[in-house]
Amino acid sequence: MAVAAALAASLLYALASVFQQREAERQPSSSSLRLSLLARLAKRPRWLAGLVFDAGGYVCQWLALARGSLVVVQPLLVMSLLFALPVKARLVPYHMRGKDWSGALLATAGLAVFLVVAQPAQGRLSVPGASWLFLLSGTGVLAGTLVALGRGRSPRWKAVALGTAAGVLYGASAALTKDCAHVLLQGGTGALFGSWELYAMIVWGLSGMLLSQSAFQAGPLDASLPTLTATDPVVSVLVGALIFGEALRAGAVASTLEVVALFAVVAGIFLLAHTEATKAVQARHFQLASS
Repeated sequence: MAVAAALAASLLYALASVFQQREAERQPSSSSLRLSLLARLAKRPRWLAGLVFDAGGYVCQWLALARGSLVVVQPLLVMSLLFALPVKARLVPYHMRGKDWSGALLATAGLAVFLVVAQPAQGRLSVPGASWLFLLSGTGVLAGTLVALGRGRSPRWKAVALGTAAGVLYGASAALTKDCAHVLLQGGTGALFGSWELYAMIVWGLSGMLLSQSAFQAGPLDASLPTLTATDPVVSVLVGALIFGEALRAGAVASTLEVVALFAVVAGIFLLAHTEATKAVQARHFQLASS
């Protein structure tokens, strides 16, 4: 159930990215990191269509996190990039080549090996307040630092910094989503709306959305998309293991394979972002923006 819901979320998030990235890159640089960027995008029908897919993906992610662990669910969302690339190539149009699929194969194989080897424990449902304070303050400071480092830099560096910051906040937001899902299941809607986690989730989620759209708008797609896609699952794995106690299989061989597998996932993501397919999509975006 959790795996199926996570894969459904990946597909819906992929469709959302197809619409949202196309519109975000057409917005003026003066709107970066401002709520006015979201206000401008909200007037674009394609971006709103992407928002609908985003909402559907979030519902599926919620269901997945209610049934499964962060360490399993969030890495599966990497599949959104694998789903999105063929769709984007179709729209350009562009025919996928062997090199394009090699990145997809590397990321998929790494993901499969990690999930098989790690076999994460379900973990605890209740997280101490001190752990939440550490997580939210740590991710908030890290995201703020990345935003500051991106100011006044080249478009590529700014896109990398903002994409990474968005991934950090999305990773923390996933942890809050998991907690909110359990509050809803155990106490109902009254308990959910009375919990502080719901409002923290909204703040972190909206902040992550603003950063991700600013990253898409700031620079090239091959700078923002891989950092955003890779950072979220890495942060989620760390949060799942350290905050929720979703312990991974230990031992020299298992730990080595887990690290190598995660490295393969990240390498596959970056390879995908620098293939001719992505460059073709990126060139089409810039052509539309200048027309």
